[in-house]
Amino acid sequence: MTGTAAAPTEFSVNQMTVKQLPLPELVAACVDFGIRGVGLWREPVRAYGVEAAAKLVRDAGLTVTTLCRGGFLTAAEPVERARALADNRAAVDEAAALGTDTLVLVPGGLPPGDRDLLAARARVAAALVELAPYAAARGVRLAVEPLHPMYAADRSVVSTLAQALALVEPFPAERVGVCVDTYHLWWDDTVPDLVVRAGAAGRLHAFQLADWTTPLPHGALTGRGPLGDGAVDFAHWRRLMSGAGYAGPVEVELFNEELWARDGREVLAETVRRYAEVCGPRAC
Repeated sequence: MTGTAAAPTEFSVNQMTVKQLPLPELVAACVDFGIRGVGLWREPVRAYGVEAAAKLVRDAGLTVTTLCRGGFLTAAEPVERARALADNRAAVDEAAALGTDTLVLVPGGLPPGDRDLLAARARVAAALVELAPYAAARGVRLAVEPLHPMYAADRSVVSTLAQALALVEPFPAERVGVCVDTYHLWWDDTVPDLVVRAGAAGRLHAFQLADWTTPLPHGALTGRGPLGDGAVDFAHWRRLMSGAGYAGPVEVELFNEELWARDGREVLAETVRRYAEVCGPRAC
């Protein structure tokens, strides 16, 4: 691991940060860089084979911190709704097979032609009623992730931590909680109090980091900046989550075309270094 310090114990890299690395290369790089946790995505895992991926990660001594993603639960039409529920049950099964206890749910946007945000959120809540027992029986927690409001139309009708907590509160905290992502929540001054509340209730199931940089790229999806390049105060977020009782992995999840065009191992080493700079003991 020439020139690269071992990653902090809590550090985890989300597979999308270095999606240019095939899964075996990602696992090998994590071992080389002393990274203990990895967040996986369903599509590349399925392409590799779920059982094969589980063995690969397990044999390398890595922990799968989350599986992304389930969700997209806002369909109103019965056939589409049934299809979405079946896909989420499959995602739960895949999470269990991979040995992770956390499936991240992106709630989903408005169906085509629909403008009723409240009804769409209600359908997400109804889907959780069906999915929570299924996940619990397989030892998997559901972590609802609120996304920045710019994604409300097409990806998530749940835009704030308050909305996410309202969705999960009817369920046992150890089974359904939230995913806190700095990219989506850094701007909201109600979040600190809500994080404390969520921590006290045991609902902080996942913590992801990305920076907010402008201008956003076309389409905005790949605007998640490297740590330290933008407006997010990561030391503040680490203190906030730690103070609320969160002691789990801290997962760096970057969607960024410029990073994907570079050598994956180089990006991974740089991400570890930046994490230590902005979130290490001296920073926090």
